[in-house]
Amino acid sequence: MRKLRILTWHVHGNYLYSLTHLPHDFIIPVFNDNRSGYSDLGKKIPWGTNVRMVAAETLCREDFDCIIYQSRQVYEQDRLTLLTETQQKLPCAYIEHNPPEPHPTNTRHFFQEERGILVHVTQYNALMWDSGNTPVAVIEHGVPEPPEVEYSGELERGIVVINNLSSRGRRVGADIYEWASQAMPVDLIGMGSNDVPGGQGEISNMDVPAYIARYRFFFTPIRYASLGLSLVQAMMVGMPIVGIAATELPFVIQNGINGYVDNRPSELRDVCNKLLKDPGLAMKWGQAAQNTARSRFGIGRFVDDWQYVLQELKRINHVRDE
Repeated sequence: MRKLRILTWHVHGNYLYSLTHLPHDFIIPVFNDNRSGYSDLGKKIPWGTNVRMVAAETLCREDFDCIIYQSRQVYEQDRLTLLTETQQKLPCAYIEHNPPEPHPTNTRHFFQEERGILVHVTQYNALMWDSGNTPVAVIEHGVPEPPEVEYSGELERGIVVINNLSSRGRRVGADIYEWASQAMPVDLIGMGSNDVPGGQGEISNMDVPAYIARYRFFFTPIRYASLGLSLVQAMMVGMPIVGIAATELPFVIQNGINGYVDNRPSELRDVCNKLLKDPGLAMKWGQAAQNTARSRFGIGRFVDDWQYVLQELKRINHVRDE
């Protein structure tokens, strides 16, 4: 497959970092005011030479082979003002990072493109969204294995990684985290975590794996969201996972093998206390979690899946043009 010039946006930094492992050139639009979705990439992530930022106002003068949208505002509004009519007709995909809202089963996705592909990040999301007549693909997360990071579990505490927990509320388990912080020793990292009991602040993207690897287990209180990249990172470094048995997680975690999921808080508390008392068990589950991550969420598999989708996108548009 020849190298493509792909236009996409800076929505989720860690996901974009994985996406740019594809052997293509990526053009990222930015505005000087660093508004949402158009912020400078910064230096916290080691971006490759195939990633180039351009002023959003100049997109109309750029040449692209395809477009990967990642936010509703960009697809429904911004593209109409930033892109030419010809660019708007290019082969395109949309990455849907979340399960449907407001209704979990009766929400039609706004990306309706018979010449496009709607890419979901979990099988659960693909099942729940009403995708209409748009072709659908599922590409599960892929993360690079962090070099020289090994799980130690030396801290007899659990770690939670969620951005803006307070403002996002029950959907991401703010109330469950509050209960957990009183029932067992847990800390929280992520944007906005300084305002929450046990909050340790935001940790730089590339430092997260080493930071969390010191904790005994990874705890996720999330009720309704996609499988988090931080959870996959935790598995990749060899951490056992404990959390709410919701959305995709029960199809990733096997109880008593690589972690434990349940919908009874008291059961989760007991399992966490068991891991705190038995570091050998935590290590065993963590090694199994790492094996799961390497086989299911490796960056090589992620790249291969995206290469297939890009080829399929080309085929769909070729057929339509005939």
